[in-house]
Amino acid sequence: MKALLITLTLLSLAVLSFGQSPEGETQSDSLMITIFMKHHQDKNIEELKEIRDKNGFLEDFPPPSAKVVNWYVMMGIGQVVTLRIPASELRNLNMAVEKSVWGAFSTEFYPTYDLYPHIQQAKEELKASQKE
Repeated sequence: MKALLITLTLLSLAVLSFGQSPEGETQSDSLMITIFMKHHQDKNIEELKEIRDKNGFLEDFPPPSAKVVNWYVMMGIGQVVTLRIPASELRNLNMAVEKSVWGAFSTEFYPTYDLYPHIQQAKEELKASQKE
């Protein structure tokens, strides 16, 4: 857990340094959000599956307006899902989580954006400056 907090702190520092959009880049009305779905560790996998099935997890999460960017298991934690949704659909995402995720998982939400294009640009600029 300590390592996770340190990692998140370092990532937030990186985000602050690259957080501004380059000039000319258009903003959209969509946003990315990462959801940590932490397994309730007092339940085994079958109990968790039973809760998810009862809640309609596979039918209702994520909502139809969401596009899955990635979805993976973080061993010892649970599942981590990054979604892109229209900003106007944030309430519907929250409702889908409350109805289908709660009970099997506790949740944490993090606004997210793709830092990699900024890192690539910085690397290219560094290479170009080193050639001069």
